[in-house]
Amino acid sequence: MRIQVCRSGGFAGIERRAEIDTTGLPDAATWHALAEAAFEEGRSEPAPGVPDGFHYTITVDGRTVHCADPCLTDAQRELISRALKEGA
Repeated sequence: MRIQVCRSGGFAGIERRAEIDTTGLPDAATWHALAEAAFEEGRSEPAPGVPDGFHYTITVDGRTVHCADPCLTDAQRELISRALKEGA
């Protein structure tokens, strides 16, 4: 599974991207569960947010959802955080 996260917006408007390929990872099942849960509450169109808040695009194997602060689910927040921390 290939997971891509793009964070945009914020006060400075700097975009940040990360990508994780879960193939062969020992915690791949955790990544898959987070990705599926993140898609349950995601939107097909860019989500409304707050001024200077972050907007996120999550793409998993060609499927894309959008979400924004402060309305992230726990799964979305964890997936985004892990991807931006561990991804390339």
